[in-house]
Amino acid sequence: MRPSQNFILRHGKAAASAFSNWVLKRALSRIVTRGGLDVTASNGQQLCFGDGSGERVHVSFADLAAQWAFLIDADLRLGELYMDRRFLIEQGSLHDFLAMMLREAQNAKHPLIARLIDRARTWLRIFRHRNLQARSKANVAHHYDLDGRLYELFLDADWQYSCAYFESPDQSLDAAQLAKKRHLAAKMQLAPGKSVLDIGCGWGGLALHIAKHVPGGHVLGITLSEEQHGYAQKRLAEHERMEADIRFALQDYRSLSGRFDRIVSVGMFEHVGLASYRAFFEKCADLLEDDGIMVLHTIGCSATPGFTTPWLDKYIFPGGYIPALSEILPEIEKAGLAVTDIEVLRLHYAWTLAHWRKRFLASWQVAAALYDERFCRMWEFYLASAEAAFRYEDLVVFQIQLSKRNDVIPVTRDYIGQHEIAAAQSSKADLEGAVERDTDDVLVG
Repeated sequence: MRPSQNFILRHGKAAASAFSNWVLKRALSRIVTRGGLDVTASNGQQLCFGDGSGERVHVSFADLAAQWAFLIDADLRLGELYMDRRFLIEQGSLHDFLAMMLREAQNAKHPLIARLIDRARTWLRIFRHRNLQARSKANVAHHYDLDGRLYELFLDADWQYSCAYFESPDQSLDAAQLAKKRHLAAKMQLAPGKSVLDIGCGWGGLALHIAKHVPGGHVLGITLSEEQHGYAQKRLAEHERMEADIRFALQDYRSLSGRFDRIVSVGMFEHVGLASYRAFFEKCADLLEDDGIMVLHTIGCSATPGFTTPWLDKYIFPGGYIPALSEILPEIEKAGLAVTDIEVLRLHYAWTLAHWRKRFLASWQVAAALYDERFCRMWEFYLASAEAAFRYEDLVVFQIQLSKRNDVIPVTRDYIGQHEIAAAQSSKADLEGAVERDTDDVLVG
């Protein structure tokens, strides 16, 4: 290369870096007004943002292309850059950075190019979420058929992979997940002899819990995940005696027939797909007895409809979509179901994800042995970004109770708390009885 060409190339790169730094400084100065954020640009220039309060966070970009990728489409590229170690955390944690950005972005106007990309993704959302049966199974396998030992690292003892119900912010994860199961059971008005369908039963914990409340009844849990189905079957085989007949099936909800007194679906509706909402609720209406009750527990958006974060759609939950109430309720009405109760769980998922993230980070080396370091960075980004989003954005959890008649559910909500208290007392009595029996066995032996 001739000296003149080398001179032009060197100065061209310097000019490109300087311009990128100017754009970066202009963008972040509009967002970060509180806290302390230090950014090392790709050319080594140090940029500082915020008022200096709180613990400082320091990040850096490994190359100029990474810096531009962040500026143009952070929703997709930031996670990829972190996975590939082209966006680095020098001080603080990934969660600290994401929480600062989402907290501060609430009061900032996004750049024009970001707003245009967001608008296009919102318009296209319905075309991206036509989850036919074959595609639904493939989407589920992408996430839920991972090695079960991964989930064991960060979930509670019952492997509840959905938002817990915290009766107090300092409640343990296991206690909050048990409280969630009691809360759902209370809303279903379970009773002896009832038949219950669990759509998207996961590893079987909720179905096994429900079986205790319907002695003489029948519980069917269905999933599209072969790993989850196998684990649920194994758990069932380990139970010596069940109060109700319980079965787990590897089956799509669209292929079901028959009638059920109760239907529950937890953490599955996010995978149905916007274009399939009507089919989902019409099928549920067909499966529900005329005096039946259904409870839907789903992540939702408390604002107007949006789009799935593209990084999440690509790497974690392909085909997933988080709906607004305005997208759910019309399809419920058209299916002939009536909404009898809606509860919005705020912050509960942020607390749940905080437990999961801390447990996962504590087991990083084990997870890396199962997969690799890049996978671990992907999983950390997933948990950290979700936690920050549930804390600072418009993500919540909806619990929607449905029926076909208006006289099958008590007219006040007192029954929910009463059921939970009775269930907690019964569990305590069972535990104390088991301890007493164990003690007796020891003494006699």
